[in-house]
Amino acid sequence: MKLTSKYNTIRRILSDLKQPEYRYAQIMDAIFKQNISEYGRMKILPKFLREELTRILGPDVCSIVPVKEVSSKQVSKVLFAIEGDERVEAVRLTYERGWKSYCISTQCGCGFKCKFCATGTIGLKRNLTADEITDQLLYFRLNGHALDSISFMGMGEALANPHIFDAMTILTDPYLFGLGHRRITISTIGLLPGIDKLTREFPQVNLTFSLHSPFDDQRSELMPINDRFPVRDVLVELDRHIRQTGRKVYIAYILLRGVNDSAEHAQAVAELLRGRGPGEHLYHVNLIPYNSTDVTPESFHQSDKDRVQKFVSILKSKGIKVTVRTQFGTDIDAACGQLYGHNK
Repeated sequence: MKLTSKYNTIRRILSDLKQPEYRYAQIMDAIFKQNISEYGRMKILPKFLREELTRILGPDVCSIVPVKEVSSKQVSKVLFAIEGDERVEAVRLTYERGWKSYCISTQCGCGFKCKFCATGTIGLKRNLTADEITDQLLYFRLNGHALDSISFMGMGEALANPHIFDAMTILTDPYLFGLGHRRITISTIGLLPGIDKLTREFPQVNLTFSLHSPFDDQRSELMPINDRFPVRDVLVELDRHIRQTGRKVYIAYILLRGVNDSAEHAQAVAELLRGRGPGEHLYHVNLIPYNSTDVTPESFHQSDKDRVQKFVSILKSKGIKVTVRTQFGTDIDAACGQLYGHNK
C-alpha cells in the first residue's frame, strides 16, 4: 500500500508542475533544517510553486493546530486541534542531562476501555492519519526542539492504527525526520497482528507490552483486550519477536494499591517471565506509579513505597530486570494514563 502523506503530495505537485528533482530537497531542507513553518515563506522556491503548495496543502506545513500548552518542571503538554473539531495531546519531557523525549498520540480517544486509563473513558473517536501523528513531532521540531526519543504512549493504542507504520516510515526517512529506529518505542496492550507486523517491518524499534496483571481473570477485568489476546499468547509472540530481532522487550506494569501490587502478583510476574528460553534475559519490567484522574475509578490509588520496594525485591530475587519509572507531569495531567484531550 502506498504511503499517504503530505510528503508524497509534495512530490506529486512537483511532478505535475515538471519541477526539477532538487526542489523536493529544497522544501525538506526549509522544513527540517531551517524550521520554516509556512510554504509561502520558503523564498528559495519560485512564487508560483509557493502559491500552488499553499493552495493544495494550506498555508501551514503543520496540519494540526496547537490550542493550549501547559508546562511544569521538565514537562510540557500541548493540546492540538485536529480535523473534525477533535483534540489530541502530546507531551515533551526534558531530562536533567538535556535529553528530550516525546510521548505522542496515535488515536483520538481509545476503544479498549482499560479501567485505569483516562483516555479509555472517551471511547475511540478515530485513528490519526500519518501526518497527524508525525505533525505532533513536527510542531516541536519547528519550534527548535531536538527530537531525541519518541514513545507512542500517548492517547490511543498504537498498533490498532494501521497508519502507525506509515508514520514510522516518515519518522525514519533520512530526508525527513531522520530518526534512528532505536530512538522509537511502540507501546501495546498486546495486539498480536500488530506485534507480528512490527517484528517484520521495524525490527529495531523498541517494544513495550502493557501487562498490569499476571492473572488472566484479573487482567481481563482491568483490560478487556485480554479476552481476545490472553497474556500467555502475547508472551509467545514476544518470545518470537526477541528471537527474530535480538532486541529487549519492556513489560509495563502500573502498580495499583491493593489491586495488583501484592507479593503474590510479583511472584506470578516472575514466573511468567522465567524459563522462556535463550531470550528471557531480554525482558525488562518497568514498574509505573499509578496516576489518578477525575475520570478514572476513585478506588484506584498509588502503591506506597514499601509495597513498591517489596515488589522490586521479589522480581530481582528471581533474576528479573526491573526499573521503577520516574514520575513526570502528574501536576498537569501529563503522566502515564492521564491524557484526555480536554481544554481544562
